[in-house]
Amino acid sequence: MRFFGVPVARSRDLGRGHAWTLHHVTLEDGRELFVKKGYDFSTEAHGLRWLGPPSAEVLDAEGDVLVLPWLPPEPPSEEAARRLGRDLAAMHARGAPHFGAAWPGHIADLPLDNTPGEEWTSWYAERRVLPYLRMARDADALGPSDARAVEDALGRAHQPAEPPSRIHGDLWSGNVLYSGGRAHLVDPAAHGGHRETDLAMLALFGAPRLGDVLAAYTEVAPMADGWRARVPLHQLHPLLVHVVLFGGSYRTALLDAAAAI
Repeated sequence: MRFFGVPVARSRDLGRGHAWTLHHVTLEDGRELFVKKGYDFSTEAHGLRWLGPPSAEVLDAEGDVLVLPWLPPEPPSEEAARRLGRDLAAMHARGAPHFGAAWPGHIADLPLDNTPGEEWTSWYAERRVLPYLRMARDADALGPSDARAVEDALGRAHQPAEPPSRIHGDLWSGNVLYSGGRAHLVDPAAHGGHRETDLAMLALFGAPRLGDVLAAYTEVAPMADGWRARVPLHQLHPLLVHVVLFGGSYRTALLDAAAAI
């Protein structure tokens, strides 16, 4: 096997991620690569390129292979976390023409409806929450009363209007890799969305040094009043995705978020 015309010296399997396999590859010239195999990665590659910094660089994406630089992990320093906050603010500020995207999306290996919309609250309900609520109901991971609780929460939702931001869309802590003194974003579900979505996703599973990230972000791009109270609204979508993928173990967290709206 070769990459960029250079033979592979070593390849270490790193396991599976949903429908694909993961590999740490070292070429004979010493370069190290992170390689994903076994899926159509065209949307992921396009998303990384569209987002720009601080996303990881796409070295190659052809067929069922995606090649990124190997990023040796390191604990985040305060400065690296603050740099991430500033970089996220700059990425969001690059904006998008509308909510959604001009390409079909996915999150993990589930389809993601990127049909464009002009008003965030209804777009979020129709394209991000209700499709996965139906999937969870169909899989018997949620019952009728659970579904009504989520629907009632959407009816109470209010989000101050902002223009579409250029967002990662799946920004949990595992998709933020600290290496070389800075953060690199991977595995996006990139689209035009609300910037509060990315910040809420960072909070969902406890990103390290989140306080430093948020402090630096808000210094550059102040948030609308009450944004912390809206975090559960933005977490409905990723929690529903987890219910669909992993079953009812995420049911309580989903219903807690719905009740908090």
